[in-house]
Amino acid sequence: MLIPLLWSLSTSLKTYSEVFTNPFGLLPNQWSFQNFIEVFKVVPFHLYFLNTLKITVACTVGTLGTSAMAAYAFARLRFPGRDFLFWGYLATLMIPRQITLVPTFVLMKYLGLLDNHLSLILPGMFSAYGTFLLRQFFLTLPVELEEAAVIDGCGYLRRFFQIILPLSKPALATLGIFTIMAQWNDFLYPMIFINSDHNRTLTLGLAIFRGDADVQWNLLMAATTLASLPMVLAFLSAQRFFVEGIAMTGIKG
Repeated sequence: MLIPLLWSLSTSLKTYSEVFTNPFGLLPNQWSFQNFIEVFKVVPFHLYFLNTLKITVACTVGTLGTSAMAAYAFARLRFPGRDFLFWGYLATLMIPRQITLVPTFVLMKYLGLLDNHLSLILPGMFSAYGTFLLRQFFLTLPVELEEAAVIDGCGYLRRFFQIILPLSKPALATLGIFTIMAQWNDFLYPMIFINSDHNRTLTLGLAIFRGDADVQWNLLMAATTLASLPMVLAFLSAQRFFVEGIAMTGIKG
């Protein structure tokens, strides 16, 4: 698993000619840190980074908010058709994203949101998987805590924000990591909805280094390494919550 990452990092430090003369060597003969500087000269990498960061943060916050509220309703509230609605929502996981791509495109065109980051943010703020994950976690929390809060006069919102959410940090961190990785690495939706250069994301920016007749492998790997660093840092910072959330929700890898 580490070999592809090491090869990518090694290639990012090689000169263009050495990529072909020493393709499998993990240690470059001549270290070329200039590749990382050249990336910012070839494309506005910082702009792509900020665009991706904005979309990822908005989608993650939106997903955590909508999924947590829906999961709490499905786990604690009693209303007619609750289970039918939940399983119907969960059934949407069986529908590939590619099938809903055309209807989503038509909707965004009707709303005038094509070539706009909102066309990526709005669909990314809702997750059936996130609702399922948090619902399963909420069901493991003791009901007695909420019953005691009810005696003290707490309503649904206060119980949700002051009891449920603070106890759900592991599950929220798990869903947050999944959402961040999915949005940060998304290529299909940005390719369809984004046209202008100033709105591009990192994944679209990486494709620029693949020309019709040539691929600048050293620059492509340097850009890929830079694009991967935030994901590595995000995972390491939330690793404790991530592992705990996976264990407590009963999901096996």
